[in-house]
Amino acid sequence: MNYKIVERSLLEKSIVIVCSAVLWITTLAIFSILSANTLLRYVNGSSLQWANEVPELLFPWLVMSGVVLATEKGSHIATVFLVDSVSEKTRRIIAIFSWVMVAMLYASLVKATWSMLEIVHDERTPILQVPGSVTYACVMIGMGFVGILALLSALRAWRYEQVCKDESDTNAQVAQG
Repeated sequence: MNYKIVERSLLEKSIVIVCSAVLWITTLAIFSILSANTLLRYVNGSSLQWANEVPELLFPWLVMSGVVLATEKGSHIATVFLVDSVSEKTRRIIAIFSWVMVAMLYASLVKATWSMLEIVHDERTPILQVPGSVTYACVMIGMGFVGILALLSALRAWRYEQVCKDESDTNAQVAQG
């Protein structure tokens, strides 16, 4: 059975936009802060006290947004030689099962992280006094996004659909038949 090529859903587009914005903002902020701090150190031998804390707080947001974007593009690590050796019907069943399992595992991680937020909220960074829950929330949100994307992938496998992520994808998929 041939898969139908479909566009990203509004939910997927929203996740991509949010994660792309977070990725760009955090990258630019980290780069700017570290560059300014390095420049200050070389120019007058001083530095911004908070300049080490902010990149440490922003880095998890940068990483999680990258993880979610990589998941959405299907750029994760996979060993497919066994899956490729079975029939298309079996591959579809494996895809549905594995995506549902991934979604369930991420849901359990989100639940566990949620229960830890109150505990880590009391931990504060030394200078800015930012609660530890900020970093945990970032990880929880990223895992939630990955879980949602996994459910959408399971739904697509169920419906015999394949997502078209951009024009180059469409051309490549048309060329493959």
